[in-house]
Amino acid sequence: MKLILKLSCVAALFVLFTNAKVNAQGCVAIRSTGGLCTMDEHPDSANAAEGSWLLNSNSRYFRSYKHFVGTTEQKQRIALGTNVINHSYTNDITLTRIFNNRWSFAVDVPIVDNSRSSLYEHGGKERLETHSFGLGDVRLTAYAWLLNPAKARKGNIQVGLGLKLATGAYNYQDYFYHQGTTDAKVLGPVDQSIQLGDGGTGITTEINAYYNFTHKFGVYGGFYYLVSPREQNGVSTARGGTASAKAIANGSDIMSVPDQVMLRAGASYGTGKFDFSAGARYECLPVHDLVGGSNGFRRPGNILSAEPGVTFRLKSLSIYAFVPVALRRERTQSVADKISTNLTGTYTQGDAAFADYAVNIGITYRFK
Repeated sequence: MKLILKLSCVAALFVLFTNAKVNAQGCVAIRSTGGLCTMDEHPDSANAAEGSWLLNSNSRYFRSYKHFVGTTEQKQRIALGTNVINHSYTNDITLTRIFNNRWSFAVDVPIVDNSRSSLYEHGGKERLETHSFGLGDVRLTAYAWLLNPAKARKGNIQVGLGLKLATGAYNYQDYFYHQGTTDAKVLGPVDQSIQLGDGGTGITTEINAYYNFTHKFGVYGGFYYLVSPREQNGVSTARGGTASAKAIANGSDIMSVPDQVMLRAGASYGTGKFDFSAGARYECLPVHDLVGGSNGFRRPGNILSAEPGVTFRLKSLSIYAFVPVALRRERTQSVADKISTNLTGTYTQGDAAFADYAVNIGITYRFK
């Protein structure tokens, strides 16, 4: 019975934490924030967990192409061929050190490969692409269980506190074509949605929890918030050109460094070597930051997704797949939009492109 309980707890923990990432599906530039968030080990097995390591590799891909203003889809963009199409691929490599049955520390290193095709960024004459590739923003996090794992056998709460470093290029440049009255190409910073980083050092906070009702069935929940004190990163949004008078007036000529939010909750069921989960996932790039100003260019918005998943477990190896499917997408009114509304007297709200779904596939290996 203890073995069965142990396996069910492992399942609940793995489902909850191996895919705890923020990386919204589109132009709302919520970036990947890390892989494994805790030990893939039952809290009661202190001797087995102490001094071990976890290596997690998670690959995430999505294609965003549907534009929204508020919650209304701009279907004419696809019909006219004026929509923006982003392809985003991120591979997170996360190494976690488990010190004992309560404390652990994780280092996440993301490698990012993005492309963006559009008409408007290339003079409106033909659809062309810009690209970015390289190291993203590295994250360092310390985790602790609040309850004594030796006594809290069915459920527990974990907190995490860390730093999101500005290691990813936030001024990545590529060529934009058909600029001005000629067909010349201009080298300039790519769109904010495909930059490798945001240029700010942030503070990450997490709360993760699970509870097992039986040896097969359990529930989980998680909360993540990135606090970004830096307001702007100094990078122009003019794609190598000169910012417009409107952009200068509303402050959108410079990229902002926004906060990020994620919530996850759901249930898991284990049978044999497989664990199946069904949950909800909410990702948000807020209009206003908790600390510091909120001026500059950003596309605030949120995505509510259904998140089915499956995990296959061996003794020291786990393989998983999660596919969050968008149920509701919203591009909210930014600070720059609000400034333009006040200046002109006409309501202004920008758009953003979102994906229908994202694909997460990963593997976790535990070793001494």
